[in-house]
Amino acid sequence: MCESMEDVTRAVLAKNDGLAASLREELARRGVGVVNLLSSPGSGKTELLGRVLALALERGVPVAALTADLATENDARRLARSGAPVKQLLTDGLCHLEARQLSTHVRDWLPEDTAVLFVENVGNLVCPASYDLGESLRIVLMAVTEGEDKPLKYPTAFGTAHLVVLTKTDLAEAAGFDEAAFLAHVQRVNPGVEVVRSCARDGDGVGTVLERVLAARDGAPVHRPPLAPHPHGHEHGQKDPGLTVRVS
Repeated sequence: MCESMEDVTRAVLAKNDGLAASLREELARRGVGVVNLLSSPGSGKTELLGRVLALALERGVPVAALTADLATENDARRLARSGAPVKQLLTDGLCHLEARQLSTHVRDWLPEDTAVLFVENVGNLVCPASYDLGESLRIVLMAVTEGEDKPLKYPTAFGTAHLVVLTKTDLAEAAGFDEAAFLAHVQRVNPGVEVVRSCARDGDGVGTVLERVLAARDGAPVHRPPLAPHPHGHEHGQKDPGLTVRVS
C-alpha cells in the first residue's frame, strides 16, 4: 500500500526530531547552547545578529554563527565583521534547515570552546518553524514594516518561539505600526512569551537579546518548550488563533 503524503511528512519530521534530540544532548555535554533565529527576509535578522555576536565577544563570551541561505555568502561576510567564527550553509534551494545539516557542520567545523552557536535560518516563516534543530532557544524576529498581523498569519513560527524580537522599531511611526495590536496577537498564539523591542542601528535591545541567550544557555527556564508543529502552519493540539484561542 502506498504511503500518503501526510505519512511521509510525519516520517521525515520524526527522523528530524530524533536527530535533533541527539544533537541537543551532544551539545549540552559540550556546554554549547544553540539559538535558532527565524524570520522573514528583510527583518533585520543579520544586522541584529552581527551586533549580538560583537557584544558577546566584547564581554568575553566565545560565540559562533552558522547562516543559511539558498544562494550567496553575503550574510556570512557581514557577520564575520563581528570577529566571530562564521560558516555559510547553502541549502541548494531548500527553504529551511534540518537537524542533519546542522549536525554535520557542528561536528566538522564548530570551534571547541564555543559557548553559544547562533543559527540564522533561511528567511521564511513557514517551513523552518516545523523543524527542530536541537536548539536550546528559538527566537522569532519581525520588523515593524511587516505589519502587526503576522503572528496570526504565521502561528506556528510565533507559537513555538521562546522569545520574540520586534525589529526596526525606529520605523514604527513611519510604517503606521500598531504595536499594541501586535503584542495582543503574539499573546494570542503564544501566551506569556516575552517580546523584546530592538533597533540594531542604534543598539537598542541588543544587550537584552544577549542576556536572554546566555541565561538559556546557563540553564535558566525559558518560556516553554516549542510545541510539536505540523508542517506548514498548524500546531498539533492548538486551535486556530483566529477562532477560539483565549487571549491572556
